[in-house]
Amino acid sequence: MGLTATACRPAAQQEVVVYTALDQEFSESHFDTFHKQTGVEVVAKYDTEANKTVGLTEALLAEKDRPRCDVFWNNEILNTLRLQKAGLLAAYQPKHQDQYPASFRSANGFWFGFAARARILLVNTDLLAEGKRPTSVFDLADEKWKDQGGYAKPMFGTTATHAAVLFAELGEDRAKEFFTQLQSYAKMLPGNKQVAQAVSRGEIAFGLTDTDDAMVEIQSGRPVTIVYPDQADDGLGTLFIPNTLAIIQGGPNPEAARQLVDTLLSAEVETTLARGPSAQIPLNTQLDIPLQVESPKTIRAMEVDWEASVDQWDNAAEFLREKILTN
Repeated sequence: MGLTATACRPAAQQEVVVYTALDQEFSESHFDTFHKQTGVEVVAKYDTEANKTVGLTEALLAEKDRPRCDVFWNNEILNTLRLQKAGLLAAYQPKHQDQYPASFRSANGFWFGFAARARILLVNTDLLAEGKRPTSVFDLADEKWKDQGGYAKPMFGTTATHAAVLFAELGEDRAKEFFTQLQSYAKMLPGNKQVAQAVSRGEIAFGLTDTDDAMVEIQSGRPVTIVYPDQADDGLGTLFIPNTLAIIQGGPNPEAARQLVDTLLSAEVETTLARGPSAQIPLNTQLDIPLQVESPKTIRAMEVDWEASVDQWDNAAEFLREKILTN
């Protein structure tokens, strides 16, 4: 077997240890392929669906003085930047890095973004006719849509990332006002998957979720459709959040880690992820394939200062935890 789903263990010859936030069903095959091509065994550590990104990040921070992990495959970006700020990441220049936009990779080689998801509104077409649907994430916090919209608990994954991005983009006061109104007018669910399912069942008319969770409902034949939010001339644009790869400083298998990053940061892997059920969005600028969803090439994408956003991570998390989740 090329993959061992177990807790990390001491280094062994021809082995690379990966902490993986992308769902096992989507990442496992790439580890198996890498093993067949190189003979290097991939030892993967996964975490729970609800808090996997934050949980893996906290594990890496706890292991700072004695790293057990070689590569962190995160399914978002800001927790990767938190690790960079803490000095946990090693610089590397992968083979194909120039094929990726500068806005989605570290200028110093600490992290690399690929295979993105968009933050979208999933709409129940039985409940909301075309032309009468929300068009902005801010509609969730509008009294007009009271009790019709839903969002995921904003403490984990892409929802927490989105919150920090909004704190950086809107400023602290406007962001706090938005999330306070969001709590008043929309329903909070445990995660993005539950938001998408609630929309498809008609429990809410629309919800903020990710394209991969939306595509599951669409492919199942549910009466739902995607609205890419904030496309007006004065809108923020749709937020695209990449998967990220980073090598852990002082990891037990640095050479194998570099090999794995070279393999994963490739057009071949992005093509597979794009064609799969999760419909990940390639960021490789040289890749031109039919996609199941829109991309930054086809719609207006939000321009994000990732460094400013990660600087807002703790501030956003504290406010949401104390003022929103406790009420």
